[in-house]
Amino acid sequence: MTPMIVALDVRKTFGPLKALDGVSLEVARGEVVCVIGPSGSGKSTFLRCINQLERIDGGAIWVNGELIGYRREGDRLFPLSDREVARQRLASGMVFQRFNLFAHLTVLQNIIEGPVTVLRRPRPEAVAEAMALLERVGLADKRESYPAELSGGQQQRIAIARALAMKPEILLFDEPTSALDPELVGDVLAVMRDLARGGMTMVVVTHELGFAREVANRVVFMDRGRVVEQGPPATLLSNPSHARTREFIAAVLP
Repeated sequence: MTPMIVALDVRKTFGPLKALDGVSLEVARGEVVCVIGPSGSGKSTFLRCINQLERIDGGAIWVNGELIGYRREGDRLFPLSDREVARQRLASGMVFQRFNLFAHLTVLQNIIEGPVTVLRRPRPEAVAEAMALLERVGLADKRESYPAELSGGQQQRIAIARALAMKPEILLFDEPTSALDPELVGDVLAVMRDLARGGMTMVVVTHELGFAREVANRVVFMDRGRVVEQGPPATLLSNPSHARTREFIAAVLP
């Protein structure tokens, strides 16, 4: 079976900074991969490259078998148009640290905006699916609320519902609980556990090592723009083989 994500020798620079320095990684369909590592290690940049919020400077990424960002003609690659990039981007939904909800729209309006305006779904159909998603994340009673009336944890669950409304094949989470008060983290992680049990392909950048241990099929440790090591959570989090990984985990775990 074709992997959902294949990254091969991916490189990305910002001036003199090598944000990604030859990252290669595969993610299978239905797999949950948690990416851990210190700040500035390239984790978020890697997600943004998969979602084409950043254009890579070298290497290649395939999503569900399709080369993203470029088209190949013979031995040459040519950048895709903005329209083609937007089409490819629909394959992956992204949930950010800061919820990025539209402040002037209600919860329901936030969720149906993409399906109606981008996917051209009939509004009644989009509303019905949005309500089903709100039930799934436990917030059906907030459909007419505005983001400012919700807690951070509630806003993040709405952001997940909004991403799911676009019916992506992959969900990318960029430290989805890092902006939340500790008591609000549990509800968001519960939604993500439910998605994992349902077979959603997920790449999760996180500092929640307990969540990674419980839910991930594989944990990837990155440092200085590179994949240092990867493996099953029970192995990597309890008995990492690389000294840098051991140092990081010892600093993060109590």
